[in-house]
Amino acid sequence: MLVAPFNDLETTTRLIAEHAGELAAVVLEPLQRCVVPADGFLDGVLRVAREHRVVTVFDEVVTGFRLAWGGGQEYYRAECDVAAYGKALSGGYALAAVAGRREIMALSDPRIAGRDEYAVLGGTMSGNPLSTAAALATLGELEQPGVYERLHAIGNRLRDGLVAVGKIVGLPLQAPGEGPCFQPLISEHPVTDARAISRGDLDATYRFGVELVRGGVLLSVGTKMYVSTVHTEADVDRTLEIAERALRRVRG
Repeated sequence: MLVAPFNDLETTTRLIAEHAGELAAVVLEPLQRCVVPADGFLDGVLRVAREHRVVTVFDEVVTGFRLAWGGGQEYYRAECDVAAYGKALSGGYALAAVAGRREIMALSDPRIAGRDEYAVLGGTMSGNPLSTAAALATLGELEQPGVYERLHAIGNRLRDGLVAVGKIVGLPLQAPGEGPCFQPLISEHPVTDARAISRGDLDATYRFGVELVRGGVLLSVGTKMYVSTVHTEADVDRTLEIAERALRRVRG
């Protein structure tokens, strides 16, 4: 396993070129936790991997059906070979999916079982009727006109509001990510990769998350926040009011 820094196109493409004969695949999140891909990064990685005949895999468990109907691939206009999706597909019900190019997915066709190229693909919840019904209902809602435009608009309003609250209180609160999916972070450093996140004040960020929960805002403390289709402008207003009080407690 080789690990390359996200948004470091030179290092990533060099590793692909040098080890192409040993690589089964290049795996990455199009939105790396909360780190937005730099211009040309995804395209560059996909291009070099394609040149060296290395399969590209997007982990779209977070970005799939959140950033756009077509996930990170549609949103960033970057098409991979295989993608993995999670519960955003089914509105939270237990479901996952793997999608990919026809010639790759054909390797899991049960009709070629026994051949050297056959790849087993299965799962405990495969075809579960409750989860698949939930997925069809979820997709029907997400397909409605204006859903993603509203998701991004309300999420970006919350992100911008958190940054503004930080300035009012006097702490460098950031909200890196995209509208429906971002991470509050108290840090002076621009967020360009995982190392940049680790240079932030993670203790203060965690305390901020705890204070948000105490104030009535449920989130996964110290990690990302998600905006859903049921959140309203009033929810954003209330969250920002609670965030200011929470941040003042952290500062105090």
